[in-house]
Amino acid sequence: MGIRKYKAMTPGTRGGNVSDFSDITKKRPERSLTRALRKTGGRNNRGRITSRGIGGGHKRRYRLVDFRYMKKGIQGVVAAVEYDPNRSARIALVKYEDGQLMYVIAPAQIKVGGTIQCGPTAKIEIGNSMPLKNVPLGAEVYCIEMEPGCGAKIARSAGNGAMVDAKDGKNIHLRMPSGEVRLVNEGCYASIGKVGNAEHENISLGKAGRSRHRGIRPKSRAVVKNPVDHPMGGGEGKSSGGRHPVTPWGKITKGLKTRKKKKASSSKIIKRRK
Repeated sequence: MGIRKYKAMTPGTRGGNVSDFSDITKKRPERSLTRALRKTGGRNNRGRITSRGIGGGHKRRYRLVDFRYMKKGIQGVVAAVEYDPNRSARIALVKYEDGQLMYVIAPAQIKVGGTIQCGPTAKIEIGNSMPLKNVPLGAEVYCIEMEPGCGAKIARSAGNGAMVDAKDGKNIHLRMPSGEVRLVNEGCYASIGKVGNAEHENISLGKAGRSRHRGIRPKSRAVVKNPVDHPMGGGEGKSSGGRHPVTPWGKITKGLKTRKKKKASSSKIIKRRK
């Protein structure tokens, strides 16, 4: 697993690089574990744009990843490590003792033929999943539930992992990848280790076309628009806006806190990331 850099044959290859995909062992996904993925173009069910700059992109199928830890108490063998176009992490195809195949997020150092297990009696080994109360202090975990049974929500992207800092009654102190310290119920499931493909952050696209392949469209700067399209548009000649940066709807974009005060998860934060 590493980064492959091309010779500077074109302007795109001069500045860009790609993953070498040396950790991938199977090219085609397991068809029964995929679903059709419809494109939205950033529009909601009423046809209105709710996310700007989305459209086009390569056709994909969604891989059904087991975030809910469905196979408790059943041992599985890693059959393959695959690429997933929908996320930065690699996914592992696991065949369980009952014959069922499932996808899981692939941790670092995972190998084909290795075994993984989920449940309260699972050993402290990379890839195994268990309740946080069974995880020793100082251990690194990934794919962590925020509430018991709700499915993994925390530390799922490439190279991420949270650390078990302390145990306080029925709560576990987790140090997030961002540096935030949060309380999580001891009954929440998590997997030992950290997510693989840590080299993902070093990838440079190199050209606009690779953004378009991902379904990301170009955006115009606010100050070059007309006044009817943006509050910072208009002006004679080259104008710098004449006010603090705002959204097209007039809300301040830099420094304004938008987190909702009544959000239930806010009370679980012990130390903020800033």
